[in-house]
Amino acid sequence: MNPKNILLIGGSGFLGSQVAQRLAAQGHRITVPTRHRERARHLLVLPTAEVVETDVHDAAALVGLVAGQDAVINLVGVLHSRYGLPYGPDFARAHVELPRKIAAACVAAGVRRLAHVSALNADPKGPSQYLRSKGDGEAALRAAGDALELTIFRPSVIFGPEDAFLNLFARLQRVAPLLPMGNLEARFQPVFVGDVAQAVVAGLARRDAIGQACCCCGPQVYTLKELVQYAGELAGCRRPVLRLPEALARLQAGVLELLPNPPLSVDNLDSMDADSVCTGSDPLPFGLRPTPLEAVAPAYLGGRTQRQANYGRGGKAHR
Repeated sequence: MNPKNILLIGGSGFLGSQVAQRLAAQGHRITVPTRHRERARHLLVLPTAEVVETDVHDAAALVGLVAGQDAVINLVGVLHSRYGLPYGPDFARAHVELPRKIAAACVAAGVRRLAHVSALNADPKGPSQYLRSKGDGEAALRAAGDALELTIFRPSVIFGPEDAFLNLFARLQRVAPLLPMGNLEARFQPVFVGDVAQAVVAGLARRDAIGQACCCCGPQVYTLKELVQYAGELAGCRRPVLRLPEALARLQAGVLELLPNPPLSVDNLDSMDADSVCTGSDPLPFGLRPTPLEAVAPAYLGGRTQRQANYGRGGKAHR
């Protein structure tokens, strides 16, 4: 793909920063909008990146951003929202209304190529507000029809040095003597943030990716309990993990979601009713090979463990 002008919405975040680095390495000119320039200061070192302080939810501002671009990537997502049916206002704003505005701005500017990161199990009839809003966001983009050359990416839970998943489990076990939790048998297929970024960038250059919804997973399925225990093991503070009955789990989540930056919400529990695993034979699109959790997590969660040592002796042969 020749160097292009690419609008990267959500480019200052966990996944966005990885996507921005890969695009810049290929020589693409990147525009990263943000409401607070300070939050994107780490991108200023990229030679082809421009950080623009603006509000992407402003339809007029968004049209101005899209104009002159060759492609748009949308990575915006939130994990929590005030309550509502079929989903709360924060989910509606970030996951449905913004994609609808992006589609309209692309059509108005004549920019056809659009990559959008959604979520595994996104479905307008899904079990949680989060998944329902993600499903309706995809539908809002598809409503543009042939005016857009759309590729959707649906990752499982994403892990990496700055994740809000394994780091949370490790942090909780550093301060709590035990972890009472619900939905411990929920299944996940965690995917490395670098692999998702690589898939997004690769898909943008592929004509055969247009019109596709690509699932992104890691190489292995884990239960929630296994992931919590592994995070505690790596952090050197593994605690007992106790299974809560559903009623108590929902009560616990209801209390926790009142915190300013909640570690868990009732809607998070609802999302776990659908296993976050890929059903196809290939966990990543375009022939990409997924990075094992054990190859990355020890470096940012804690000291070397026997599990990591075992991986070092035999697991790398499969990479």
